[in-house]
Amino acid sequence: MLLLLVLSALILLCAAGYRPAVRRYELKSPKIRRPVRLALISDLHSCRYGRNQSRLIRLIEAQNADAVFLAGDIVDDKLPEYRAYALCRELALKYPCFYVAGNHEFRTGRADEIKLRLKDMGITVLQGGCARVCVQGQQLLIFGLDDPEFGERAFQAQLCGVQGGTEYSILISHRPEYIESYLEHNLDLVLSGHAHGGQWRLPGLINGLYAPNQGFLPKYAGGLYEFGKSYFVVSRGLARETTPVPRIFNRPEIPVIDLVPEHYQNG
Repeated sequence: MLLLLVLSALILLCAAGYRPAVRRYELKSPKIRRPVRLALISDLHSCRYGRNQSRLIRLIEAQNADAVFLAGDIVDDKLPEYRAYALCRELALKYPCFYVAGNHEFRTGRADEIKLRLKDMGITVLQGGCARVCVQGQQLLIFGLDDPEFGERAFQAQLCGVQGGTEYSILISHRPEYIESYLEHNLDLVLSGHAHGGQWRLPGLINGLYAPNQGFLPKYAGGLYEFGKSYFVVSRGLARETTPVPRIFNRPEIPVIDLVPEHYQNG
């Protein structure tokens, strides 16, 4: 009887932990003249959120984002790709979207095809390049890197081309463990995923138990990190059925980032 109660509690805990959460961050900068809201989507791994991803799309729409950033592992190398494309297609119809490839897109063996399909949807695919865009009247300089699994030398070569300046500068890169290298390039904001929130969390005690390429008790499992005037947001991602162990106290999430002027007061 006790074992049944324990198992039931674990099942309920895991089920509750699979509902996506929205994490909000407000970041102030003298480079921002007009407020801009960004939604960060990472590590979907082709997981299902309703028919044609309807539940996830409704949740994103409710955030009133001005742009969407796709930080890799949107397409999985095992689950059906059409789920990822259904989400991307709908997002591209409604928002400026910026994408970088993760390690699982590389593992499909068809990363170039995936990038081409996303480009055809109208998504800006960044693979070492940058996009200078105006969002809600605010100039942004957006850089993006391919995952290091595409080749460490290629990754470092792409990183060498990243250089922030007077415009608000954002880097999208799937891997959080390279943050010290990213910060050498005069960036205001870095967006990553990959860590899946460390799978298991004990809020207030352990931010994550284990993350790929960081090992046990990862330093950058998920959340907001500050480095002087630079900010670093690591998404805990949206993977559910592809995770080898269930999420515990670690809900899938969509970070929503408000970039606001330095002396901005909400309301």
